[in-house]
Amino acid sequence: MAGETKQGAGARVNKKGGKKAGRAPVRLYSKGVILGYKRSKSNCYANTTLLKIDGVRTKEDATWYFGKRVAYIYKAKREIKNTRFRVIWGKVRRAHGSSGVVRAKFKKNIPPRAFGGPCRIMMYPSNI
Repeated sequence: MAGETKQGAGARVNKKGGKKAGRAPVRLYSKGVILGYKRSKSNCYANTTLLKIDGVRTKEDATWYFGKRVAYIYKAKREIKNTRFRVIWGKVRRAHGSSGVVRAKFKKNIPPRAFGGPCRIMMYPSNI
């Protein structure tokens, strides 16, 4: 029809009818890996989990993450509330050694099958 403009199928349209700039989604978390439980030679402390955060190499870098929320997301077999994804929430507590590894405490202890698996370290709560 006259006066109408044809929009592409993948184009975003704002309220005024113009094209919106295609921006990449913003990731509000850092990626991390669950290393295992805190332990000594003979004792294993399942209530404290060790995490390696991407880009963190020193104890000083790790201090920014203290108090941040951690999410371990996994897929279960049975659906609950229309989703098969489950989350165990935790919190970064302190550094572990001098190479950027941190200790975290979760609401429920992390299962051993999670070792080596990914986790998300959220950028909140923020203290800046």
